[in-house]
Amino acid sequence: MSAADAATAVLLLAGSSFCAAGALGMLRFPDLLTRLHAATKPQTIGLLLVLAGVAPQAGSVSSAVPFLLVAAFQLITAPVTAQTIAGAAYRAGLIDPAALTLDEGHRAT
Repeated sequence: MSAADAATAVLLLAGSSFCAAGALGMLRFPDLLTRLHAATKPQTIGLLLVLAGVAPQAGSVSSAVPFLLVAAFQLITAPVTAQTIAGAAYRAGLIDPAALTLDEGHRAT
């Protein structure tokens, strides 16, 4: 077993563990905000670890470039999507403002 194979095995195992933890959080967490956290943070880290594990097996740098593009796209879109969903849920009244530590969306009238 080469060093690249060992690194791939460790990174794939770690990435799949993060993704499994995120999926478990989606099932177990009680409210929308904590589920959004479980859907974005561990899933993003898990995907990045999986991509880092697959990259050494690509064979060449030009074959691994698409992995960097996928990673960049994931890092850009996941937080924006979670923020958009949370903002829409807040405006729809689905989030209890008393449960928030800091409520920047509340406007005093």
